[in-house]
Amino acid sequence: MPRNYISIDALNVALDFGKNPVRVGKLATKNRKVYFEYNAEFLKSKLELSPFHLPLQSGVHTFDAGLFEGLPGIFSDSLPDGWGRLLLDRTLRTHGIMPDEFAPLDRLAHVGKHGMGALIYEPDYSSATTEAQIDLDTLSEQSQQILAGESSDVLEELLALNGSSAGARPKAMIGVNKDKTQIIRGIGPLEKEYEPWLVKFSNSADTPDAGAIEFVYSQMARRAELDMTDTHLFPAKKTVGYFATRRFDLLPDGKRLHMHTACGLLHSDFRVPSLDYQDLIKATMALTRDIREAQKMYRLAVFNVLSYNRDDHTKNFSYLMDESGQWRLAPAYDLTFSSGPGGEQSTMVMEEKKNPCIEHLLKLAPLADLSTEEAHAIIEKTREALSQWDTLAKEAGVTAQMRKTVAEKLT
Repeated sequence: MPRNYISIDALNVALDFGKNPVRVGKLATKNRKVYFEYNAEFLKSKLELSPFHLPLQSGVHTFDAGLFEGLPGIFSDSLPDGWGRLLLDRTLRTHGIMPDEFAPLDRLAHVGKHGMGALIYEPDYSSATTEAQIDLDTLSEQSQQILAGESSDVLEELLALNGSSAGARPKAMIGVNKDKTQIIRGIGPLEKEYEPWLVKFSNSADTPDAGAIEFVYSQMARRAELDMTDTHLFPAKKTVGYFATRRFDLLPDGKRLHMHTACGLLHSDFRVPSLDYQDLIKATMALTRDIREAQKMYRLAVFNVLSYNRDDHTKNFSYLMDESGQWRLAPAYDLTFSSGPGGEQSTMVMEEKKNPCIEHLLKLAPLADLSTEEAHAIIEKTREALSQWDTLAKEAGVTAQMRKTVAEKLT
């Protein structure tokens, strides 16, 4: 990224399901306002990529300048936030570019062809790094140095490994072989013996067993019959372990899925919690037209409430669309013991956010076409899964103090 980098004012958007990319449309900016127009051929595809706020219609679309930096939610979803934004902003400064000068379209060009989901952007200023073996302890140490404001010589590499993943914790896209013994850089196409995974490292506020806690939560979530991808706790030198999960936007045959967060889909800023699980269940039904998907959202609401996962904001729910245009709720992710804003549930349950309980969950059930008996069965299944906390946490290496702290909130 040269010092004389010139900001771009137009960007082509395409959809790559793993075969031949299809032109979707063009983004453009003028006087700091963002415009988008669908490609005429794409309008014939009938693929609704963001039906609520960017429907498949001809003409030029404009957006609220005060939300998502003027982008529609679908393209804002492609941008990293938290850790990824910190890395890019630090990198920009090393090249003499002030982050405020780097417009949203510039940031999308930096995502290029290697973001989450199936959307790709041209020109592509991203960098792909694959094949080379990597050491998780080294990446973790480098991440901590960046968080502490030290070291700039590894910025470019960490930025490339982050892809467009969101969230405050340092992350890296990796390729993992079947028996979890070999780890390579995971941005870009992988050899068939490797699968695409995402690994997390601790931030400055985390306890050393944060990765183990999230791993145990993934185990409990599967026992509660939530849909989740494979998870693993990689060994670490200075912490209990690094939590990792298989990416759900990439299929084993190399195909990609279009991904849309609830935040982007509903144009609901995750930094200002305002949604209720009522809204998410209704949105899931409207998008997927499948009551089974809405019932998955209900099951997720039950788990989050009973497991004291209060950081259940709108970026922590996503939807996936395949090349036929069929939508479904994405597997659950970012499930862990956490406090929301002010200690309240980020997503309300029947308008209750301070202390949502089983009473509120039972009132929510009819929206997902669940009877009281069916709702009770889901709640009991979840309670049974959560009752395994201490046993699973001890096996994973969670400290006695944290086992006690979490257990007190699960009872």
